[in-house]
Amino acid sequence: MTENADSRLQVVSRRELRELVRSQLLMLLEQGNLQGAKALLVPVQPADIAEAIEELPEAQQAIAFRLLSKNEAIEVYENLNSNVQQSLVEEFKRQDVLDIVDKMSPDDRARLFDELPAKVVSRLLGQLSPIERQATAFLLGYEAGTAGRIMTPEYVSLKENLNVFQALERIRSLARFTETVYYLYVVDIARHLTGIISLRDLVTAQPEQTIGEIMTRDVVSVSTDTDQEEVARTIQRYDFLAMPVVDREERLVGIVTVDDVIDIFEEETTEDIYRMGGVQSGGDDYFQTDLLTVARRRVVWLLVLLLTNTGTTAVIHSQEDMLKKVVALSSFIPLLIGTGGNVGAQSSTVVIRSLNVDQPQANHPLWVIQREASAGAILGLMLGAIVVIWAYFLQGSLAVAIAVGISLIAISILASVAGSALPFVFRAIGFDPALMSAPFITTAVDVLGVFIYFAVARFILERT
Repeated sequence: MTENADSRLQVVSRRELRELVRSQLLMLLEQGNLQGAKALLVPVQPADIAEAIEELPEAQQAIAFRLLSKNEAIEVYENLNSNVQQSLVEEFKRQDVLDIVDKMSPDDRARLFDELPAKVVSRLLGQLSPIERQATAFLLGYEAGTAGRIMTPEYVSLKENLNVFQALERIRSLARFTETVYYLYVVDIARHLTGIISLRDLVTAQPEQTIGEIMTRDVVSVSTDTDQEEVARTIQRYDFLAMPVVDREERLVGIVTVDDVIDIFEEETTEDIYRMGGVQSGGDDYFQTDLLTVARRRVVWLLVLLLTNTGTTAVIHSQEDMLKKVVALSSFIPLLIGTGGNVGAQSSTVVIRSLNVDQPQANHPLWVIQREASAGAILGLMLGAIVVIWAYFLQGSLAVAIAVGISLIAISILASVAGSALPFVFRAIGFDPALMSAPFITTAVDVLGVFIYFAVARFILERT
């Protein structure tokens, strides 16, 4: 209990610290007190400085960034979002940019180049040092969204015939040029990956032991064309800090580190959330995107829903004769289709999540659909019992109340089946389940739900 409280207090304290740094930095910059602003940033972590700069007015961002030392500027720049990075590229003189970009890690540099205009990338790439230009061009040669594109070629490799003492000497000489030294990769003369050893195992071994004697030969790796989501799930599954990446000839070409995985999960989760809401993400920060672009990205699915929901209007129009006789029926249409839409959204969310994380149950669609249909029936019975009482209290008509309750049960089952089945259908035909499911579930539940409601109501009212 105490640890949780301390953790929450630490989170709050760091959040308050970041806000304090941002407000103080803005005040000092507005006053023109650059020395004070520079002194303010000295003890602050690079990630917190990046967040403070992102929240400054655009005119102040470049000024604040120039206050940083060269080494600190590189770390801060890697933590900035792509929009601010691009803005700073445009503000800086050419040499200022090169000094920072040239010293970035190759995978972070490749990610930055993905966001910049082609002309800017071509100019920057041509002026990097030969080694960094080669490393960056190597990564950019792989398809976006694959392990090859997000990996870093900065790692420590060892040969099996080295002893522990020689291996430690090699690590000391290469450590400052590599992304991580916690995992060490064993390769043969042709750079084929033959084994792996952790730094812990290395430092606890005897100095005269060879790497071949203490390494693990059962290595989990991914290929350069493996999708980045699969890479992230593999690292998560095995609790690795880094994952080796091999080419088609099983030669070690790079590693993907856990910090890249965190970025991937954030990017993919954001994309899925946007898609489930029928919004094109575009990869930009919402709060730094102009409203016209925001509206353009949202309007497509809204137009689709607008057109498809004319089916609901047509069904209601076809039942005008019954509505004239029993006007009370119209009062419950929003309740029924709203509840159905919510039930369907819950089912689709569960299924899409299981598809995204490759849960074993996702390979048995019929079992999942049956399970969700049963859950829909239980939910319908629970909600139906309540709504019957509520409807009778509002309208005083037992026939209308029963019709609403039975319809709610049927709509809940329909919504659960649609919400669980459609993601599987869209995946089978090659469409993105998250993007396609939401509008079609809404349409199916609205149109069929209203049809069921009027069919049940007509059946009951004609017999009372």
